[in-house]
Amino acid sequence: MAITRCKLILSAAMGVIVLVGTGISIAADELVQNSDFRTKEQEVPDHWSVWKPQWAPAACTVRSTPDGLLIDSPARPHAVGGVWQDIQGIEPGRTYAVEVTCRARGISSAYRSVLVRLTWIRGAKKLHPAGMLARGPTSNSTGSRLTFQDVLVAPEEADSVRLSLEVKWPRGGSVCFERVSLRPTEAPAPRNVKIGTVYLRPRNSTPEQNLKLFCEQVDAAGKLNLDIVCLPEAITVVGTPKTGVQCAESIPGPSTKQLGEAAKRNRLWVVAGLYERDGERIYNTAVLLNREGQLAGKYRKVHLPREEWMKGITPGREYPVFETDFGTVAIQICYDWFFPEPEQLFAFQGAEVLFAPTWGNTLPDRDGTAEGETVIRARARDNGLYLVPSVYDGNSLIIDPMGRILANSQGASGVFWCEVDLNRRERLPWVGYWRSIGPRDRMPSTYDSLMKDPSSPMYGRSAE
Repeated sequence: MAITRCKLILSAAMGVIVLVGTGISIAADELVQNSDFRTKEQEVPDHWSVWKPQWAPAACTVRSTPDGLLIDSPARPHAVGGVWQDIQGIEPGRTYAVEVTCRARGISSAYRSVLVRLTWIRGAKKLHPAGMLARGPTSNSTGSRLTFQDVLVAPEEADSVRLSLEVKWPRGGSVCFERVSLRPTEAPAPRNVKIGTVYLRPRNSTPEQNLKLFCEQVDAAGKLNLDIVCLPEAITVVGTPKTGVQCAESIPGPSTKQLGEAAKRNRLWVVAGLYERDGERIYNTAVLLNREGQLAGKYRKVHLPREEWMKGITPGREYPVFETDFGTVAIQICYDWFFPEPEQLFAFQGAEVLFAPTWGNTLPDRDGTAEGETVIRARARDNGLYLVPSVYDGNSLIIDPMGRILANSQGASGVFWCEVDLNRRERLPWVGYWRSIGPRDRMPSTYDSLMKDPSSPMYGRSAE
């Protein structure tokens, strides 16, 4: 049995931005000048500069009011505009807390339309063209008052930062910025988690023997002090003469009890694929067991290949996410990742790690054809997720949000793992941090046809 590991932990020296939640202890050294937008007579407050688009008719109106800095565009729904301030005295590698409050009126999507961007600078050169969007906004009970709050580590090259407040496509609404703050603060602790995946394909076995073998893998993961380990799809079926229908059982049931005992004695979370019987229906299901061995959640496979729907398996209908003691996770099963939509739905709900119990395959590309390894790497990259398949055909993998393979079974059996920091936010070279930018730049109002069946055959015109 092979056991491999890699370690990918964020350091400030890498110039990568880190976020933590609220309740941060902040120092008293305010770096923003005129942080509450006080003004004498001029339209724009002191120390702030207005930015406008190159196409002047698409500019928002920016003006001071007694309540703050108001940005609106009553007659131009797709107008853009905002203000910025260059802040000097940034210390390389130092941690800074940013907080912005504003009020929005008539904005259909504050997440898409109101942005706070920080762009690190050295001299007059931006270190990254996209900068980083601050986390937020969160809103009060009425949804009118918005707050952005984030913690960032200045890159080692930075000596200043441009803080910009941006409004995109207000569609007749308005945003009034009330206060903005940037202060030094203590560096946040990393949110490290040890993630494992298993490669094991039993042969000439029984369901009972399979459970024993996979519980041994959970024990091996426990000896490595992992936080969570993923087992493959249909673990009581593979390598036996039984079918999924024959092995189906209630959940919770005998298999979750045995797996739960293994999870409890090793104090780790376990993901495992089983066939579930619920009344007169059979589902292909994956379970999540917590460190106490209790059933913390389950996912029913939504997309069924011919091998399953022809046997009468019922598809699931939901895409749940689950809160653990280290972060937010989700589960999908095998054929699900042939479709791009599930990963998007999981990511939109805040999933950070997506586990994929899978039969196969995750084989590398052959003859220039994109095989499973490439496809599943693209799914991780497209949605900014860690994606963890555990398979029988191909290799069990751990893939990071950039699409890199961090751990790979490479044909061996055993537990393969990585330690990662879930607070890490790595930017694409031009676009930036995709997990915050991609959802904002989506155009869901143009995707209506995705909710319909194809209007014509998808395989092209027949020969005449």
